[in-house]
Amino acid sequence: MGLGALLLVYYVLPLVALLTTQSPSAIVERLGDPEVRWAAFVSLGSAGVTTLVSAVFGVPLAYVLARRDDWWTAPVTALVVLPLVFPPVVSGMLLVSVFGPSSGVGGLFAEIGLPLTRSFVAVVLAQTFVASPFLVIAAKSAFEGIPQRYEQASRLLGTGRWRTLRRVTLPLAGPGVVAGLLLTFARSMGEFGATLIVAYYPRTLPVQIWVAFSSLGLDSAFPIAAVLALLSIVVLVILNRLGSTFWR
Repeated sequence: MGLGALLLVYYVLPLVALLTTQSPSAIVERLGDPEVRWAAFVSLGSAGVTTLVSAVFGVPLAYVLARRDDWWTAPVTALVVLPLVFPPVVSGMLLVSVFGPSSGVGGLFAEIGLPLTRSFVAVVLAQTFVASPFLVIAAKSAFEGIPQRYEQASRLLGTGRWRTLRRVTLPLAGPGVVAGLLLTFARSMGEFGATLIVAYYPRTLPVQIWVAFSSLGLDSAFPIAAVLALLSIVVLVILNRLGSTFWR
C-alpha cells in the first residue's frame, strides 16, 4: 500500500507543478488564442474518432485473439503490440512511407481529394496506429477472463452466437473494454511524434505545445500544456462515468 502511494505521488507531483505554476489568467489567455482553440478542437475530435475506430475494429480482433488458440494468434498479438515498441517518430516515418503522397496508397487517395497526410484523416491514422493497441490488449485480457462455459450455456439454451456475444460476453467484459477505450483516448490526446511527422497540420495540442516551446520557450508552452491536461482530465472523468453507467 505504501509503495503504491509513493508511485501515485510520483504521478501527481508533475501535474500539480504544471497546474499550480500557471495562473488561471494565463490559461484563459491561451484559450483565447484562435490557434490554441483550434488545436484543442482537433485534439478532442481526432481522439474521439480514433477511439471510435479502435472500438469498431479492435474489439472484434481482441475477441478473436482471446477465443482462438491457433498457431497464428501469438504472432498476431505480437504485431498488435509492436506499435507500442516503436518510438512515435519512427511510427510516423513508417506511416508516411505507406500513406504519403509519393506512395501508391497515399497517391491514390490524394487524387480523389482525400490526402492521408497533413489532414484530419492523417491525424486519426497516426493516433490509431499508436493508441489502438491499448484497447486491443485490454479487451483481449477482459475476454480471456470470462469462462467460456458462460457462452456455451447461453448457446445450449438456444441463444444465437451474436446475441450471446451482445447479451453475455460484452457485458461481462465491459469494464475491461471501457478501460481500453479510456487508455486509447488518453494516448490519442497526448500523441505527438507520429502526428508531427504525418500531419503537422491541422495541429493538435501536443504539436501546438511543441511549436510554442520551440519558438517562444517554456513560458509560452506551459499554459498550453495546462490546457491539454485540464481538457484530458475533464473528458476522461466524464467518459469513465458514462462507461461505468453504460455497463451496469
